[in-house]
Amino acid sequence: MNNTQKIAQCFSPAAFIHDTEENYQEIEKLILEEEIGGLTFFHSRHSAAANFEKRAESLDTEGTYEKLIGLINRYQKISKTPLLISIDGEYGLAMRIEKTPQYPFAISLGALKKDAEKWVEEVGYRMGLDMKNSGIHLNLSPCSDVNTNPDNPVIGYRSFGDNAENVAKLSLAAYQGMKKAGIGACLKHFPGHGDTAVDSHLGLPILNKTKAQLEAEELVPFQFGIDHGVEMIMVGHLAVPALTGGKEVPASISRELITGLLKEEMGFTGLVISDALNMKAVAKHFPEPGMLEWEAFQAGNDILCFSDHVKEGIEIISNKASEEEVDLVFEKIMALKKKLGVFDFQPIEVPSFDWEGHSKLQKELAENYVSVISGDIDSQTLKGLIQSGKLGYFEYFTSSPSLFSQKLGLQSDSSEKQIIAVFVPSHKPLNQFGMDIGTLEKIKESASSKPSILVHFGNPLALKHLGDLKVFEAVICAYQGFEEVQEVAANLIFKT
Repeated sequence: MNNTQKIAQCFSPAAFIHDTEENYQEIEKLILEEEIGGLTFFHSRHSAAANFEKRAESLDTEGTYEKLIGLINRYQKISKTPLLISIDGEYGLAMRIEKTPQYPFAISLGALKKDAEKWVEEVGYRMGLDMKNSGIHLNLSPCSDVNTNPDNPVIGYRSFGDNAENVAKLSLAAYQGMKKAGIGACLKHFPGHGDTAVDSHLGLPILNKTKAQLEAEELVPFQFGIDHGVEMIMVGHLAVPALTGGKEVPASISRELITGLLKEEMGFTGLVISDALNMKAVAKHFPEPGMLEWEAFQAGNDILCFSDHVKEGIEIISNKASEEEVDLVFEKIMALKKKLGVFDFQPIEVPSFDWEGHSKLQKELAENYVSVISGDIDSQTLKGLIQSGKLGYFEYFTSSPSLFSQKLGLQSDSSEKQIIAVFVPSHKPLNQFGMDIGTLEKIKESASSKPSILVHFGNPLALKHLGDLKVFEAVICAYQGFEEVQEVAANLIFKT
């Protein structure tokens, strides 16, 4: 390959599954004319823009999985060098693709009570198999961010928690599970996005911490991963002035942070991948097409993700980078492709999923993380109240009666005590996690009127919107709304 072709191997622009034929042909043009190295798949332009437009959820579109397989086959068929196919699937293919297996969020797995590392590795392995069977080589996951800021607008449920050592162990376990399945993975978002208050899709988060503070917390999972042989790290769009001479430079384009800190000081010798280069934290500062791509390359990124200016980026890097720099990056990418079996691509048939095995895993996980986080559950007393018709039940934010309500079989009329089930509509914090203020006030009033047990299905960070939890006689945190979780929560109440 010539120098330009080698540089093109660094590029992994976005490919949207639901798109126009014209846009599919634009991707084909990038493959044929620019000879890009890979593609990063997203659901649709609508869902990719959700962060920018402050929408809470993405639209539901039919046939996403079948379309993905069709597009992978279509694009691989015309690529001279097989493409490295990646996806950002932190809780499985379901993060981007409907009707595929969804696994618990990192925050739920962070609450596992027994053998957490073993179970997280198993989840990583199962997710990895789903992806490998779908023609995907690289999952841009897991998050190694330590979520110490409960008001963080962008990490939250994506983190294994607020304890740096625990996050380090569990993110490595997830990484190793995916590696065991034969796909690549990466720790993200270096140097740590957990203690930020700005969403980097919208603006530049500033982390005002000293190097010593970062070494005691944010950098712990990354150093742990490096020490245990992690081969890929994604750098985030956040500024750490203490490490860049007081300048508010995004880490993703900072040579001091990527080459100086990550590679030279922390000893990382693997591949560095940029966070999406269309994100406003960086994109809005580089109006000239291709300059952002050059800044990311010269800072030390090997793979440029979601570049909107591929042709111009290749051209500018070609003019500014030395042949030695290009060769070094190119060789790393080729070695990765070989290791992940990219060169062995064969057209894929649409695979089927082991839904029964998936459900069994979900139940085993739920039995491990569903927890009574305050108070006590006295099952005998509750059974007595049911027999005398004095235990009531109310659930909120459901469109039809839940499996949980069917398992409990309770009436929602006058009673001495009540169970209040909250099914949190969104895992993202926008608009009180999708809970309207009127209904939240109604829940608080109800809880104050008589002894109540709260069962919270969803992101535990949403609990803060339910007022003082001491008002409740007991609180069960179920973390997810899966049917298997609802069954386990019902069994927990009645100790069955």
